[in-house]
Amino acid sequence: MEFETVIGLEIHAQLKTKSKIFCGCSTAFGAPPNTHTCPICLGMPGVLPVLNKKVVEYAIKMGLATDSTINTFNQFARKNYFYPDLPKGYQTSQFDLPIVEFGQVEIEVDGKQKVIGITRMHMEEDAGKLVHDDREPLSYVDLNRTGTPLLEIVSEPDMRSPEEAYAYLRKLHAILRYLDICDGNMQEGSFRCDANISLRPLGQKELGTRTELKNMNSFKNVQAALEYEVRRQRDLLLDGEEIVQETLLWDPDRNRTESMRSKEEAHDYRYFPCPDLIPIVIEKSWIEEIRQSLPELPDARKERFKSEYELPEYDAVILTASRDLATYFEKTVKAGAKAKKASNWIMTELLRELKGAEVSTCKVSSKQLGSLLVMVEDGTISGKIAKIVFLEMMKTGKDPAMLVEEKNLVQVSDQGELLVLVQDIIAANPSQVEDYKAGKTKLMGYFVGQLMQKTKGKANPKVANELFSKELAG
Repeated sequence: MEFETVIGLEIHAQLKTKSKIFCGCSTAFGAPPNTHTCPICLGMPGVLPVLNKKVVEYAIKMGLATDSTINTFNQFARKNYFYPDLPKGYQTSQFDLPIVEFGQVEIEVDGKQKVIGITRMHMEEDAGKLVHDDREPLSYVDLNRTGTPLLEIVSEPDMRSPEEAYAYLRKLHAILRYLDICDGNMQEGSFRCDANISLRPLGQKELGTRTELKNMNSFKNVQAALEYEVRRQRDLLLDGEEIVQETLLWDPDRNRTESMRSKEEAHDYRYFPCPDLIPIVIEKSWIEEIRQSLPELPDARKERFKSEYELPEYDAVILTASRDLATYFEKTVKAGAKAKKASNWIMTELLRELKGAEVSTCKVSSKQLGSLLVMVEDGTISGKIAKIVFLEMMKTGKDPAMLVEEKNLVQVSDQGELLVLVQDIIAANPSQVEDYKAGKTKLMGYFVGQLMQKTKGKANPKVANELFSKELAG
């Protein structure tokens, strides 16, 4: 029997505000436990929350960026459940009247485009964090994160493979970062994903029983967990067993899912309108003002890179995956580098040395990289020397011209100076010269290599090839 996979994602994006959603406490990460708290986010009796306007603005931005409907009338609700890191015994969220609905994004998998629907987006507060003691059966509660503003983005069950889920997750992550409303740091928990997955016989319209994979914090783990769950559910169905609706956790060390608890439904949370917060009424003029402030988004920037810089699709996709990387590329070109050369260097040399770190942490500025590539283009240094200089730039942050001068790496292009060395090499290698003249033209690489050794890599390769060709033809 063939099965169809059905996947829907719920993404929690921590909004990049300086203060929490209903109070003035800081949202900065890494503070000592329970120091970014106050009576409001701790839910003390008699306190009243006040909505952070920036949270509403950021939610509208994401809605507009995903072609969604902005509900000008929306409302907060209380989501009731009890857990040690939830001091109020409920979470202030949105239920039947969310701020955003009916959006979409386009993804590409294996060269095929597909539109994934977004059911809704709603604003809510985050819960705290439990810190488990490795030595004793104890857990500690850190409430710094309580009240941090979240935007929950709920997709339609439109994804049919873990690869599509991965692409959708990547696309939303990029949009959030382009809008500069979420830092997207999965290690710090500011971008988290819950995945709902079920299987059904191919051709069946009714959905199968789903399981939920909870709080996955890396793109790799999301895809791996979904791939495992597809295999697990398929094996159970083929054996005639039932799928249990439950919440699962992914164990990356054992590469398998583990049961966490039975899956709750909406009625289990006993939602009701929050009596402490009035409904939100948004002026359409404000929505239009926000629309005008939107930056160029990933898809639009990708298409512009292809047309304006004549980059191939592959380059444009890589460079525009991150707003900072795309900006770095454009500034490198503005500094004088040719577009394709800048693209090649950024995708190979730069990204390799960054080893997954953000380009904003790079010691080599876009202006410095542009200057380095100009030096290659005008013949001041060779491409090989440029790579050596670049590695030194990554270590020290020094300008390329300074390093080239300090280490005496200026390319030798003087024909008279190189001709003497070329003639010496030809005289010292009679058998290779004979073979070259007999048709083994690949030996040109050998001769140029000998010259590079003598000049410590500083000989101009173009001039070297011209001189050897002329002398060997004589």
